[in-house]
Amino acid sequence: MNYGISGLSIIPLRKEPSEKSEMTSQILFGEYFEVHEQFMGWCRVTTEYDNYEGWVDQKMITEISDRSYQKIQNSPFAVCTDIFNIIPVDDEQNMMIVAGSSLPCWRPYKKEFSINREVYQMKGKFMYHQPEDVRKFIIQQALMYFNVPYLWGGRSPFGVDCSGLVQVIYKQAGIKIPRDASQQVHQGTAFSFVEEAMPGDLAFFDDEEGNIIHVGFIWEKNKIIHASGKVRIDNVDQFGIFNVETKRYSHKMRVMKRIIE
Repeated sequence: MNYGISGLSIIPLRKEPSEKSEMTSQILFGEYFEVHEQFMGWCRVTTEYDNYEGWVDQKMITEISDRSYQKIQNSPFAVCTDIFNIIPVDDEQNMMIVAGSSLPCWRPYKKEFSINREVYQMKGKFMYHQPEDVRKFIIQQALMYFNVPYLWGGRSPFGVDCSGLVQVIYKQAGIKIPRDASQQVHQGTAFSFVEEAMPGDLAFFDDEEGNIIHVGFIWEKNKIIHASGKVRIDNVDQFGIFNVETKRYSHKMRVMKRIIE
């Protein structure tokens, strides 16, 4: 097996080849990857979308041929923007997919996509090109995740971490950024004051050693949408995030970045 794709709603990507190992990320439906190694029912893979490496349970992989991999790479794709959607598989089965799922080999006029030789109809909301108002779209989508529980390695409405939330929302808006906050901070252009921020800009926060450990979307009126315990809205200023429930600062500001031109 050289290549695979997620034919499931979510596939855990783990640090080591074990169910007990830390989940470092998730592969959403329609996202595909290269297989480098197989070991005791596990596959070490690198995702095509964000070049993220980890181990996947082989039973969860839908294998694709070299030819199919090349076809998917060279074909347009759409992204599901419904928080949840049901895709009919056949007369007896359905497939649930989540926001941020890829719809490979997209055929815009028929609103259908395909994996291997299977063709699927998409009847829900999707994004094929960048939205007209990218910033408005990003905030609208981020607010749909409000109260979603925090999950280390999560990228879905069932559980999401801070950088997973940012990455998957940007994906829905047609903007590709890396998976982790420590990688995302190197994108875009820095600016100095919260008052300069526009909706959808990113704020990054560090620990005492200077490591980037958190990220969130800056919203209007010095608000931030971020995943900390759950996806929540707090206040943000030059010092950091001020938690509206505990009435104390929870994260220390490092830098603000503008990704959207």
